[in-house]
Amino acid sequence: MISAGGTGGGIYPALSVAKALLAATDQPQILWVGSSGGMEAEIVARTGLPFKAIRSGGVHGVGWRLPLNVLRLAQGFFEALRLLQDFQPKGLLVTGGFITAPVALAAWLKRVPILVYLPDIEPGLAVQFISRLAQTVAVTAEDSRTYFAKQAHKVVVTGYPTRPELTTTTRAAAHQQLGLDPQRLTVLVTGGSRGARSLNRAVLAALPDWLKDYQVIHLSGQLDWEEVEAARDQLPDDLRRARYHAFPFLHEMGLALAAADLVVSRAGASALGEYPLFGLPAILVPYPHAWRYQKVNADYLEARGAALRLNDEDLSTRLASEVRSLLGNTARLAGMRAAAQAAATPEAARRIAQELVALMSREPVERSKDARL
Repeated sequence: MISAGGTGGGIYPALSVAKALLAATDQPQILWVGSSGGMEAEIVARTGLPFKAIRSGGVHGVGWRLPLNVLRLAQGFFEALRLLQDFQPKGLLVTGGFITAPVALAAWLKRVPILVYLPDIEPGLAVQFISRLAQTVAVTAEDSRTYFAKQAHKVVVTGYPTRPELTTTTRAAAHQQLGLDPQRLTVLVTGGSRGARSLNRAVLAALPDWLKDYQVIHLSGQLDWEEVEAARDQLPDDLRRARYHAFPFLHEMGLALAAADLVVSRAGASALGEYPLFGLPAILVPYPHAWRYQKVNADYLEARGAALRLNDEDLSTRLASEVRSLLGNTARLAGMRAAAQAAATPEAARRIAQELVALMSREPVERSKDARL
């Protein structure tokens, strides 16, 4: 059983592990448990995996909605119990998010072994709670060990599990399919599936300067697509057709990553795995309302020389010049590329799948002694 939802940072790593399980195990049965109305339902449906939704709600920073969300979590717990009774899983993989807490608690009560994977560097409340119930805590980076001092014996560093379909193309093929000039440097800008308004507007303001020398792949997200599309239509025809490639969303994300020389994005968990996988230098702009997760992620890659962190409030004044400065410094860009490659963990999905298979083979499962409920 897999439980993940809320954002792509939890969904896509779990999908990667699911695919590794399918590739390594004879006819595994996988049930995905997500949240009612969550984005994970559509994403999982495209893979063909069975999906069940339960009720859930966050408890951190929700204000007046807290009592209602606690009720939803309680309802979700009993729904998870029924699913566990019907499906009888031998193991549970969770990747954080409020949807996973009631599922993990139900699994703990049913003595189902739990592996929790932390995509970000710093754990949120859900992962902190589940780590007490779990038998194994998989983390993206060595730096995460410090957050699990009481569960140190459970921690295994695996890296971030990336999707295998990301690397099925070549740089030359990506240039051709996206209509890019292979002789011109390419900037990839992405704010996620919903987008990032401050980032999108800073990019639109910088386009007249960037397009003189570079080409831009701009994944705006759905929310700002009309504004981005209108700005694109106002560009001169030659620039619009040849150098500015805007989309609300690109399912073939591997094409954009393979073609890019520099990426500008938020600092969600995927930045820890996907950009190193492609040796891609990054300018990371942490989402200012995401507590500290994205800032810590960005600082992790910046400390290793693979990225530059830029605060959201500085986008309008610094983004245009920082992109031009990096792309104009061949030696610095090469150093960032090498640092990103050094941080890559292409076998992470397989390693987590192996940990889960090993966990499921241990019987009987004892409840974690760390749990105090």
